Amino acid sequence: MPSTNTRVPLSVLELVPRSQGMTPAEAMQHSTALATRLDELGYERLWVAEHHGTESFMSSATSLILGHFANHTHGIRLGSGGVMLPNHSPLMVAEYYGTLATLHGDRFDLGLGRAPGTDPVTAAALARSASGLNDFAGNVLDLVSYLGDGQTTRVRALPGEGTNVPIWMLGSSTGGAQVAAALGLPFSFASHFAPQQMREALAVYRERFNPDAETAQVDKPTVMAGINVLVAPSEAEAHYLFTTAQQMVAAIRTGGSAPLAPPVDDLSTVVPEAMLPMISEFHSVKAVGDPSQVVPQIEEFAAAYELDELIITTYTHDPAMRQRSFELLADAWGITPRA
Repeated sequence: MPSTNTRVPLSVLELVPRSQGMTPAEAMQHSTALATRLDELGYERLWVAEHHGTESFMSSATSLILGHFANHTHGIRLGSGGVMLPNHSPLMVAEYYGTLATLHGDRFDLGLGRAPGTDPVTAAALARSASGLNDFAGNVLDLVSYLGDGQTTRVRALPGEGTNVPIWMLGSSTGGAQVAAALGLPFSFASHFAPQQMREALAVYRERFNPDAETAQVDKPTVMAGINVLVAPSEAEAHYLFTTAQQMVAAIRTGGSAPLAPPVDDLSTVVPEAMLPMISEFHSVKAVGDPSQVVPQIEEFAAAYELDELIITTYTHDPAMRQRSFELLADAWGITPRA
């Protein structure tokens, strides 16, 4: 299918998912193979999201994973989607991502989130505490300074200084939107799991965006949003494979931590019926079906919110089916493969 200029770029959010019967090392191997394939297919970015203390995802050390991916790709932009800043000192984040940029050049984005990315007990063990919007904004300012020319602070990130790694603000509410707008940063909204405040948050971001902020990295509001996608040759197979993601949500919402389960013919046989509406709400932003069905669903979502970019999340029990989904989507969307 030929490329279409009206279609927004597609990126991928990766959490290094681990399926039942799979070791952590095997999960890493499958994600590395997927990163290589996504690069070949021509996807815009591959971001890794920080999660801790879960058997479902092996993405706790995002900078290490990104460095590994950098050694197995050559053109796709890599980044954090995101680093949960309450868990880290800004200086350490600047050093880690400044080191990546020093080693591999201008290939990295630094997406920042305000959530801990884990349960309260694990968050406490990470030895940092949650902060208010003002403290968080101050930490972002520190990061911008560390990654800039280093002239505004006696503390220096070395390596890191002068790399100017691009910073994105992540969020699922108006709080992150306010920070992104005030600082003139691009904004990535987590609509793939928390779409409830999306319209309000994007309105706040666009109305309050300050292109003249000293920290501004874009000259106009720039929005990326997440969407759950699963593409298969037939609609029936796509919905069947998608039951793995639905079971994952049920486990998360009940405090469970388990590798991804195999798909099932009838979700109600493995998930209490009372949970089905909650799962449906969690996945209300999704495109599941064959290529001819998924493309218009994604286009409609992008148009409804005037998005500049989409970031895709896909979960399957069989890693081969996840790769196939991204291959079918790339072809149907008209992405130009990389040489």
